[in-house]
Amino acid sequence: MAHVLFLTQTLPYPLDSGAKVRQYHMLRHLARRHEVTLVSFVRGDDPPAAIEHLRGVCHAVHPVPMQRSLWRNVRATVKSLVTGLPMMVVRDEIAEMTETLRRLVQETAFDVVHADQLSMAGYGRLAVRLSAPHVPKALLDEHNAFYLLVERMATAESRALRRFVMRREARTFRTYEAEMCRAYDAILTVIPEDREYLQALVPTPERAALAAKTTVVPICVDPGSVQTVSRKEEGSLTILHVGTMFWPPNIHGVLWFAREVLPLIHQEIPDAQLVVIGKNPPAEVEELTADSRVHVTGYVPELLPYLEAAGVFVVPLHAGSGMRVKILDAWMWGIPIVSTPLGAEGIETVDGENILLADNASAFADATVRTLSDTDLSQRLLANGRAWVESHYSWEAVYAKVDSVYETLLGGAS
Repeated sequence: MAHVLFLTQTLPYPLDSGAKVRQYHMLRHLARRHEVTLVSFVRGDDPPAAIEHLRGVCHAVHPVPMQRSLWRNVRATVKSLVTGLPMMVVRDEIAEMTETLRRLVQETAFDVVHADQLSMAGYGRLAVRLSAPHVPKALLDEHNAFYLLVERMATAESRALRRFVMRREARTFRTYEAEMCRAYDAILTVIPEDREYLQALVPTPERAALAAKTTVVPICVDPGSVQTVSRKEEGSLTILHVGTMFWPPNIHGVLWFAREVLPLIHQEIPDAQLVVIGKNPPAEVEELTADSRVHVTGYVPELLPYLEAAGVFVVPLHAGSGMRVKILDAWMWGIPIVSTPLGAEGIETVDGENILLADNASAFADATVRTLSDTDLSQRLLANGRAWVESHYSWEAVYAKVDSVYETLLGGAS
């Protein structure tokens, strides 16, 4: 048994985002074999019950309040310009997190520091340095190649100033992410493509070494705990999108779908309804409700009524990186899916059997119309999707791959 210090930028419960799904099931897996101490930033809307739930999973949980303000944003911008560090990294330099890590590594000789996502990579390195003279091994779970995510977001941004700022941020992340990949003893990614994208960050002579310490472990879910939704009616004309609506790739995707795809759908199915569910939708998404057939709910505490009424689940993404857990969720729920190829990137799919893939507006509209109007196609997609997620993306089976990574870090003992 090893002592593991697990660092997260968001509290890994409840499971309302892909990142949290990854973190939570990884914690569950590691806690079966190791003594895991979780240190996580928390926000004002994180329920105390979630912290208590995680204490039932981990050996110990140490929440650290996240601090955000206009002043911190200004400071981060100035420091980023001076140092060349990413603004999003500098913004989250919080003294209480540093002091919490200092105290914990003095109290416990951790064997592994497990930093979840690039946002916690700097704190992971700090924990290793503060541990001296004892030096724990360090593992970074990248989730995605973050620099590429920012580059794609910049490309999709229509406003010139924001595009300029995001392109600069992408350049700083290229340097920062390369530095972190070099510094860590082991790297996890969720898709094979991201392993290649990360290798591209370093000079050719270093790529073999980076590849050797990188392991692909997909995000997984718990199909055994989720029942297929009992859909209220066949032939539903409701198009459902679920995703965090303050995340730029989701915003861009929903706006593209509503402005370019939905009008084509309405030519064939005038009564089709679009329902957009997700926390903190911006004004431009809210304004879509000027069309009475578009409904923007914001966060909803209970998804089931919306899932039962859905005829199709759409993933209209043209920016992003890593895996979209919403596809795994929709498979578990038993809802047919239409996605862009990038939206399904990194997930094993069979186009036409467990999902429909379409890249441009015309093809996406056609696939959505087919799913809403063809009962046999809809039934095939949902049945095959459920079977696929059960056989390919169950955390209890797949996360066993992480054990071999830990055994290597710990010199054969875990």
